[in-house]
Amino acid sequence: MHREALVSIGLLAGAAVAGTSGWSGQVLWLPLALLFPLLWSRAPSRAIAAMIAANYFLASSRGLPQGVANFYGSGEAYGWVLWLAAAAGFVLAHTVCWTRRSGSRRSAGYAIASILMIFPPFGIIGWAHPLTAAGALFPGWGWSGLVATTSGLLGLTTKRWPIAVISLGGFWVWSVACWEPPPLPNGWAGVDTHFGQSLGRGFDLAQQRLLVRALREKATLGARVVVLPESALGFWTPMVERYWRTAMQGSDVAVLAGASVVKPDGYDNVMVLITRDGGSPIYRERMPVPVSMWQPWLAWLGRSGGAHANFFANPVVDVAGTRVATLICYEQLITWPVLQSMLHRPDVIVAIGNGWWTTGTSIVPVQRASAIAWARLFETSIVFAFNT
Repeated sequence: MHREALVSIGLLAGAAVAGTSGWSGQVLWLPLALLFPLLWSRAPSRAIAAMIAANYFLASSRGLPQGVANFYGSGEAYGWVLWLAAAAGFVLAHTVCWTRRSGSRRSAGYAIASILMIFPPFGIIGWAHPLTAAGALFPGWGWSGLVATTSGLLGLTTKRWPIAVISLGGFWVWSVACWEPPPLPNGWAGVDTHFGQSLGRGFDLAQQRLLVRALREKATLGARVVVLPESALGFWTPMVERYWRTAMQGSDVAVLAGASVVKPDGYDNVMVLITRDGGSPIYRERMPVPVSMWQPWLAWLGRSGGAHANFFANPVVDVAGTRVATLICYEQLITWPVLQSMLHRPDVIVAIGNGWWTTGTSIVPVQRASAIAWARLFETSIVFAFNT
């Protein structure tokens, strides 16, 4: 019993280290997340397996309480509740799928849990999925790299885990030695802003003028498509469209910018494509942030409000003849939106966010690291545009 207790403590500590280090915001540290299935498979009981899953998930999402406190302007108590609630789905899936039997049965259990955490409904809170590390292990391998990572993950849950560790470690060292960041697509430019929480709250003329100035500066440097952050345009209305159409008269540049489209029963978080001829939404967010944006229970209660989730809509959009996979904020932390987009072979990934509420956390660096890993896996160029 004494030895089993020590082993369990070591497994729990390892899970916390894997979650903290793997999801630190450094893309080349992502492979440390692969320690999770190894530790989970070594659990001596279902209860310990549940605790390992909880430690890993809570460590990887450790910025949530502070982020919620920033967003709502309150203490961290509400954030702690949401943090624990989000962990519940991950813990449940990995607890139910754990088995005392080793070998193929345990590998099958992990495979089921892993799949559950990719697709809705569990995939809605499927943060910190170890598969994201595929881009840091097998850059440029595409779907073959995803298969190789999956094989490695399953290998870590078997008695031959040392072979899997050595193999994955070798690829990791090779990747670190040869690492190159994904390129910026030719003729594209992203604009980062520092407007804080004021961005998107309404039509702020001073802000819009600064965005137009940034657009023109990028255009003078040769940009043909300029990407602005999530919520950059605020609410998309005829007045906002007229302002931007007027501002872009005589320009051949296209602007891809975040906005909100209000509807009777809520709103869509969108990306708007604007040219000198006008603009319109071309992408509707597939998975808004649960609770703070996506609130499906309002419809169940007969009330309106909250962002719509367009789960499997518009995986790619066309921008100036380029196939674009768009990932807005939360979509960079979960798995199915990017995998769905990659099925359609995009030329560019556009990753945007409005991360003013993440001050004091590693959430935005984790978002960027995740998006970079996927871009490197599929050899896709990427453009970032964030507001902080």
